[in-house]
Amino acid sequence: MKKFALTGNIGSGKSWVSGLFEKRLDIPVFYSDIEAKRLYLRTDIRAAMKERFGQDVYFRNGRLNRKRLSELVFNDAQAMLDIEKLLYPALNAYFLQWAENQDAPYVLYESAIILEKHLESLFDGVVMVTASEETRLRRVMLRDHCDEAAVRQRMAKQWPEEEKLAQADYIIFHDSDDDDEALLEQVLRVHEKLLQD
Repeated sequence: MKKFALTGNIGSGKSWVSGLFEKRLDIPVFYSDIEAKRLYLRTDIRAAMKERFGQDVYFRNGRLNRKRLSELVFNDAQAMLDIEKLLYPALNAYFLQWAENQDAPYVLYESAIILEKHLESLFDGVVMVTASEETRLRRVMLRDHCDEAAVRQRMAKQWPEEEKLAQADYIIFHDSDDDDEALLEQVLRVHEKLLQD
């Protein structure tokens, strides 16, 4: 099974593009953020999280106390690394198992931080969704009901677009929110390349 990463910085529209691959082309997409959230509920992960961060990191009903966890890791880089060491091996193992059970010419792994976490070697190639900074700012401000400063703070935690574009194998430009046909044409072109590679 061929496996490709689909990445893009905040506001690039990677989820929209993932949806086009999934709904229009029947390509299975592994949404890493959604799957990582589910992993927090796994018994072994829950036990390790409680051991590292304390019992109150989970509610009595077993759900993750995201607010408490955010408070604990806000200014603690080591805490974030500890979470990643716990989650990423489990997430990647689950992805590989999931991929082998798909009936398609290839699968996509959607994640904003493929390159930051140096995960590109797990894949046969990296598809990058990109948009202008102005477009990305506008999208996130609208989507998350926040101001420009808050979005720029989140953007600063990701690699610059230019750095990611230099490492991408395939690029999809998603600068317009009202031209789905042009976007679909790009997705179809990349799809044909992925089928050949």
